[in-house]
Order: sequence, then C-alpha cells, then structure tokens
Amino acid sequence: MIEIREAAGDGAAIRAVHEAAFDTDMEAWLVEKLAADGDLRLSLVALREDHCIGNLILSAMKAQADGKPFNAIALGPIGVLPECQKSGVGSALMEAAIAWARDEGYAAIFLLGDPNYYGRFGFSVEKAQPFASPYMSEYWQLLPLSGDFVLPKSASAAYADAFAMYEDE
Repeated sequence: MIEIREAAGDGAAIRAVHEAAFDTDMEAWLVEKLAADGDLRLSLVALREDHCIGNLILSAMKAQADGKPFNAIALGPIGVLPECQKSGVGSALMEAAIAWARDEGYAAIFLLGDPNYYGRFGFSVEKAQPFASPYMSEYWQLLPLSGDFVLPKSASAAYADAFAMYEDE
C-alpha cells in the first residue's frame, strides 16, 4: 500500500529519489533551492513500508492574465524510484497535488512534461499557449482548476528563480 503525505524532515530521502529517477542531480538541487528560497508550497512524498519511493513539488510562480494577477502554482519536479515506476505512485502523487491546489484556491497548475502522460490528469498544451514564458514548448502545459476558466488574450507566467538553471537548456 502507498501512503501519500506532506514531507516533513525527508530531505535526504527526497534527494535520493530524484537522483535515482533522473540522469542528473539537477532536480534534487532544484527541490533544495526552492525550499531554501522560500518558494516551496507543497512537497508530497509517497511511502511504501515507511520508505520514500516518490516525491512531488508544487512551487510559487507569478502569472497574469489580461493584465490581472492569475493565481497559479507550478508542478515539478516529480520523481519516483525507477523500480517503483509504472505502479501508480506518480498518479497517486499527481491526484493528491491537484486536490491540494484546488482546495487551496489556486486557479491553475502549470508544468513542463510529456503531454501523453499529463494529459490524463487534464493538463493541456493548448490552454498554456497564451501564457508567455521562457519555457514555452510542446511540453508547456496548464491545468485549469475551476470550471469557469477562459483562455486569456494576453498572459504571462514565470517560475520561481530556482528554475533559471533550465532556461539555457
């Protein structure tokens, strides 16, 4: 059975998950930098038999739509130990994060990721397109969290400063 909870004092285990899940330590460093900068809004861990097997981060971002502040949050990184991937851990983390953001009153979640994976949770490349960002690509996605979302004519979104390391890639 997988338990999903907010992370508390799990820094070393979270680092180990991201280092194992990705080819570099950039995601592990990003998680630590977001926390150090005060931009971390939620860190969820997936536990199996009290061992951390996954982590998902939600962080602060600045967004505006048609000249007005747009209350959005950024999702990522999300990492799952390789031996636990394709077993529902990532989906459980995603569902918990989306529910939390909705409960907290966020209008939307942005992320960079595979549309084939994140589309199943309602993320859309098309809905993210009006939001100018250094990260605009075929992976730039948005999940509206309310039924009254309307595509803006002019908009922008900026991740927390810690994400700047990805701008040159």
